Amino acid sequence: MNLEYFITKRLIKGKEHKISISAPIIKIAIAAIALGLIMMLIAIATGDGLKYKIREKVSAFHGHVQISNYDNNFSDVSVAPVSLEQEFYPEFKSVEGVAHIQAVATKGGIIRTEETFEGVIAKGIGPDYNWDVFQEYLVKGKRPDYGGELNSDAVISRITANRLNLNIGDSFFTFFLKDGDPSQVPNQRKFNVTGIYDSGFEEIDALYIFIDIRHIQRMNKWEANQVGKFEVFLDDFDSMDEKANEIHGRTVATLDTQTINTKYRKIFEWIGLFDFNTALIIGIMIIVGGINMITALLVLILERTQMIGVLKALGMANWRIRKVFLYNAAYLIAIGLLWGNFLGLGLIWLQDKFRLFKFPNPEEYYIEYIPVQIDIPTILLLNIGVLLLCLLMLLVPSYIITKITPVKAMKFE
Repeated sequence: MNLEYFITKRLIKGKEHKISISAPIIKIAIAAIALGLIMMLIAIATGDGLKYKIREKVSAFHGHVQISNYDNNFSDVSVAPVSLEQEFYPEFKSVEGVAHIQAVATKGGIIRTEETFEGVIAKGIGPDYNWDVFQEYLVKGKRPDYGGELNSDAVISRITANRLNLNIGDSFFTFFLKDGDPSQVPNQRKFNVTGIYDSGFEEIDALYIFIDIRHIQRMNKWEANQVGKFEVFLDDFDSMDEKANEIHGRTVATLDTQTINTKYRKIFEWIGLFDFNTALIIGIMIIVGGINMITALLVLILERTQMIGVLKALGMANWRIRKVFLYNAAYLIAIGLLWGNFLGLGLIWLQDKFRLFKFPNPEEYYIEYIPVQIDIPTILLLNIGVLLLCLLMLLVPSYIITKITPVKAMKFE
């Protein structure tokens, strides 16, 4: 057992330490570290949780990457058809990290009831549609089966259902313009409500209904092997730009690729600010915790001036004495981190399981409750980072020990 460890142990556990005037200040420093870590954990968990949920919702409706024909159409309505006979369909085997690919088509229309009407975009889907990513948003009814005969089942949003006073089992008429020409008699289709979804993303919910893709193929006079575009789902959202370039290189020259980052640029620029806010909170909390630990360390040094003088008189080097106080500070920081992890992760777990805290204005955040998400590597990295940064901040105030002389320390009271 080395000398620094022995002195540190006595300094921590000694009776004199328990009744010292530094005890309240040490408790405040420990509390500051714990509170700071709680704030940092919550900031990371809520920031990452909100980013993940918004990404998840947008990609559930559009995939991560869309493949379509080159054209001058900047709307959400399909104009130029794409053939299903592609090397990458129905499985994109040439690019690693592609989880699923599906064919869809969209067409603008107006839902008309006896009382009112509503403009919508009908999204035509087929048996290859990935309902797994959409299932959690289905709040009523069931998902339709578009694998058999052509049917008139439709899934509409809760917003649309409320505006048009529709419910499961009700039917409605939708009018679609022919080739976008208002002078022609529109196509009329009658649909039955089999499902109602609610993603909390009002911008999307107020717009889309889901129908059998064969309705759109017939209205557009397309062949059975022609669709509006392909939606590609990836295993890793963070590699989307890289994979989009790979996908573009594996498709023919007449096809274009677009990521949802481009399609919803403002939304993803907004959630990109979460990282800055989280970093700002972490920085402030580390500074506050460090300042409190500096105060505690200075009080400890002041209180142990005579002990420092005795150790110097016995020939102990300045750096070895400084290490004694740094070890003690590390122990106190570790206690703060322990309490911070216990309380912070406990709050995060409670929020994840019971959704105790909700947004007062969910329409602005596209979700009703505050989502949380955090992983073990992030927790470990945060704890190690806080410990190391606080100790680095303590190196400067510990330098005061080198200025204490044995003669003056012996006279110090």
